[in-house]
Amino acid sequence: MKLTAADIRGVVGIVPTPATPDAERWDAEATVNLPESAKMIDAVVEAGVDIIMTTGTFAECSTLTWPELQAFVDCVVATNAGRRPVFAGVTTLNTRDTIARGRELVRLGADGLFIGRPMWIALDDKQIVRYYSDIAEALPGVPLVVYDNPLAFKGKIANDVYAQLAKIPEVVAAKHVGGPQLEADMRTVGDDIRILPLETEWYPIAQIVPDLALACWSGAVACAPSPIAALGRAILARDWTAAKVLHDKTNWAIETMFPSGEFARFINYSIQLGHERFRAAGLIDPGPCRPPYIGVPDEYLAGAEEVGRRWRTLENEFANVAAAQ
Repeated sequence: MKLTAADIRGVVGIVPTPATPDAERWDAEATVNLPESAKMIDAVVEAGVDIIMTTGTFAECSTLTWPELQAFVDCVVATNAGRRPVFAGVTTLNTRDTIARGRELVRLGADGLFIGRPMWIALDDKQIVRYYSDIAEALPGVPLVVYDNPLAFKGKIANDVYAQLAKIPEVVAAKHVGGPQLEADMRTVGDDIRILPLETEWYPIAQIVPDLALACWSGAVACAPSPIAALGRAILARDWTAAKVLHDKTNWAIETMFPSGEFARFINYSIQLGHERFRAAGLIDPGPCRPPYIGVPDEYLAGAEEVGRRWRTLENEFANVAAAQ
């Protein structure tokens, strides 16, 4: 059955793509560490994360070869074995490649697609609507998650564009950057698109619009799926006391994420810092980064490592609680 916006509830966990030890070499082939990928998916699913998404920015959609992307999605789908909906990330430099790749990933078993805009040149409002309309026309009935990242895609999706995207039945959700437009965008699309805030922004917006803020996205589920899943359960149950505690803990975990507190500095090294964060958390071995996104200022690494350590502390706390129940 086709997924709709009503089916997008709880934590949408975006997972990285674990790499083989030689992945940082330009001549490396087949760089997806498939055993580590399977281990990761089992951990995320068993901890209670509700939906899986693959191959966004830090998950290296841009650096994977097409055979590698297929191999990874095939591994995720096979390991998941229908336990959770899977949205496969597919972002290319043009509409036709995105459609062709998306069609193949759906054939491999993805339940839907996670799609960003082409990154070479910015799209204006009309082009954004046309882009997603074309994909929906080419892939009728395939659920789509819009990827709204202003720095990566050279501009924020405007509120009136969201109003137009809400008329496309295939568009069921949007990964949102948060900030001052979050509430307005949620109210504009209503129940037609599930707007996904980051897990650290979910509790405040859920208190304002509890009937609309029914899901979040998290890029940290491969660091600490247990506390993030617990946050999801608390918010959906409207247990605001428990949700506030978990909100404070998750925000503590990411305090040192952004170098000098600046998101713009982080985004330029999000792949490298993501690897460091996952490595320090210890749930998976992310392996090295793939070229060309290799190297990061030394002063940035300490913050990412601390984030990983904090997530590891929370995962140990909440995994132990779950095991005792």
